[in-house]
Amino acid sequence: MQPVPLVHTTRSYPGGDAVVENIHMGSVAVTDASGKLVWFAGDPDFMTFTRSALKPFQALPFMLGDGPSRFGLTHAELALLCASHSGEEKHVSAVQGILGKIDMDQSKLECGCHAPLYYDSVGQPIPQDRSWTQVHHNCSGKHSGFLAWCRLFEVPSSGYVSRSHPLQHAIRRQVAELAGMPESAMPIGMDGCSAPNYAMPLSRLAYLFARLAQGKADREYGAVLGDLYQAMTSHPDLVSGQARCDLAYMSAGAGDWVSKVGADAVQTIGVRSAGLGLAIKVSDGAKHVLQSVTYSVLDQLGLLGPEQRALLEHYRQPELANARGAVVGDIRPVFTLQRAL
Repeated sequence: MQPVPLVHTTRSYPGGDAVVENIHMGSVAVTDASGKLVWFAGDPDFMTFTRSALKPFQALPFMLGDGPSRFGLTHAELALLCASHSGEEKHVSAVQGILGKIDMDQSKLECGCHAPLYYDSVGQPIPQDRSWTQVHHNCSGKHSGFLAWCRLFEVPSSGYVSRSHPLQHAIRRQVAELAGMPESAMPIGMDGCSAPNYAMPLSRLAYLFARLAQGKADREYGAVLGDLYQAMTSHPDLVSGQARCDLAYMSAGAGDWVSKVGADAVQTIGVRSAGLGLAIKVSDGAKHVLQSVTYSVLDQLGLLGPEQRALLEHYRQPELANARGAVVGDIRPVFTLQRAL
């Protein structure tokens, strides 16, 4: 199987017909909580780097070691371990709170730093009179969890992002076990925050989110998946941020959907009531078309009621505008999900 056209972007002149300008290829996989493929488009086993969609599962070794109880982490702080946060004040404060509880400072974070995602998300210019530190990095919550694991197991934290560090061995082992695949079948790459990241078939990534959505009902990891699910769905604003997609989906799902986006056009959602997990990859990494694909998947699966449609309408077929604000085209999903045999 091969990726298929998922989205057309169009261009037109006022009063004229829209013409297809770009075709974005990709794949979709939808599985049930047993890992069975239910629906798909393109190649459901497309080998996909998980990027930030991996974050809830990178927290597994810390969770399995009873780390939250040991350090007194709240559900809100657990949400930060799974977050690609926007660097808003509440995000920075929560990360600093975690670091305080594990008696570490931000200089130990090995994620680097960048300007908060908040400014791009809400369409505001980045202030030129501000400086940024590691806690503003969207992955600083995950990295504070990495440091907490090191503190929990009394392992040196220096170099914790190295693939040879005991923490990364533990993460790789737990992710492979949860995904039901051998470690050797997961290619390794370096993520934007310098931590190891793993590729897997898109259907296996969907399966991870189907299991996460089942939470405490999961047959093997119920206790920890339940806590992670509760943390993410109770605090979607901490997992994400203002005007961000994960906040939008988890708010629309009202506790039934757990959502995590990843860089280069990866989107995952687990739906508890339907017992499903879905994973999407736009092949060229075009993140501006990703949420139109996601809306269409949810729609085709019959998961959008009137309230969800109202909250997510801006993703359905968004207009494209130029620098003056003139509408020049739109984004149109063009795929149909197929039922797996």
